[in-house]
Amino acid sequence: MFKKVLIANRGEIALRIIRACREMGVETVAVHSTADANAMPVRLADESVCIGPPPSKDSYLNIPAILSAASLTGVDAIHPGYGFLSENADFARMVEEHGFTFIGPSAELIEKMGDKIMAKQTVQELGLPVVPGSDGGVENAEDGLATAEEMGFPVLLKAASGGGGKGMQVIRAAGEFEGAYNTARAEALANFGDDTVYLEKYLENPKHIEIQVFADKHGNAIHLGERDCSIQRRHQKLLEEAPSPVITDEQRDKIGTLAAKTVKKIGYVGAGTIEFLYENGEFYFMEMNTRIQVEHPVTEMITGIDLIAEQIRVAAGEPLTVKKERLRFRGHAIEIRINAEDPDTFMPSPGTITQFHAPGGLGVRFDSAIYGGYTIPPYYDSMIGKLIVHGRNREECIRRLSRAIRETVVEGVKTTLPLHDWILQQPEFLSGDYTIQWLENKLAERS
Repeated sequence: MFKKVLIANRGEIALRIIRACREMGVETVAVHSTADANAMPVRLADESVCIGPPPSKDSYLNIPAILSAASLTGVDAIHPGYGFLSENADFARMVEEHGFTFIGPSAELIEKMGDKIMAKQTVQELGLPVVPGSDGGVENAEDGLATAEEMGFPVLLKAASGGGGKGMQVIRAAGEFEGAYNTARAEALANFGDDTVYLEKYLENPKHIEIQVFADKHGNAIHLGERDCSIQRRHQKLLEEAPSPVITDEQRDKIGTLAAKTVKKIGYVGAGTIEFLYENGEFYFMEMNTRIQVEHPVTEMITGIDLIAEQIRVAAGEPLTVKKERLRFRGHAIEIRINAEDPDTFMPSPGTITQFHAPGGLGVRFDSAIYGGYTIPPYYDSMIGKLIVHGRNREECIRRLSRAIRETVVEGVKTTLPLHDWILQQPEFLSGDYTIQWLENKLAERS
């Protein structure tokens, strides 16, 4: 087992990794920008190193500074968390070249699965169902339009190296194609440094279902069930739950087994998530995330498995501690992402938290690095915490979440807590009859 791990991240995920390491007897090193000098992970890690000024490119994306901090503090491994460098193949490769263990899959697999075109081709060959689309990147608007007309509108243009809705354009008619194509390419280049885009048939009203997978270096691979991530705004997830209210045990076993077999065949090691669109009883592969997800606590709550600790053990060469035949899903869990944003306009709301009180009680978990007096910097993602609850069933879980939301106090900045309170009261959410389009449609009706 590792003696010391450097955490190449910030905020709640950095604190989450510190907690797991401490329980395992592993020392931690927190890296931070000057804006995060007083952050909770910096206070609680065994050591901390400042790696640059506030802008991410000069700190949390500064590979030489992170590797220097690792050398200076004598760590064995580096955990990238999620976001920032977590799916950067060059970083993973350089970590290994400098003699540290990267807590994640190999650089080659990050590269392969990070390219959405290559990932789609890879999993299709291994038997996963995919959304109909172009064979590769769309070279120009003329060829793209011909492919779209052959597939039939509506179609979806997506960035090959993208995510989070950037470089994505829905096209409903031929006259819209050229403008959307140029916009998608420009967004892809600006956000990912790669203007390659590809086409898929646009599914009008699907759910977003993802499968948590795990594999070790000994040939073991397993799935830990699904998460329903269909509550979204502008392709950004706001709420996740497990199990999905619409997936049967038979469907879960079938798609989960396929996902586990896929990661085993490609030689994957560590935690990963295979994401699907689900419509009319059918699954369609969308992408694979080669890292831990923001919403991993949902799976932890229904399985009792510490996924971060499992990541660390697997990276250290140990076999998976959980076997498929012993895996049991218990009850229901829901996570909401709490953003420092105006709940009506979604404008960011950085500033100083004047009062803070975390909710508690049976089945309630609050993952966050905020505290009273903490100043939320304006330089990073607006998510400041996650509220996760567990219940014996979905109905109890929703009631418990509603209670916990109303117990939570975050004053001094605006947050999206009122939005989540409103979502939980909507009939479509209560029935589980919601898709990725539902929230935006409801917000449009409300405004």
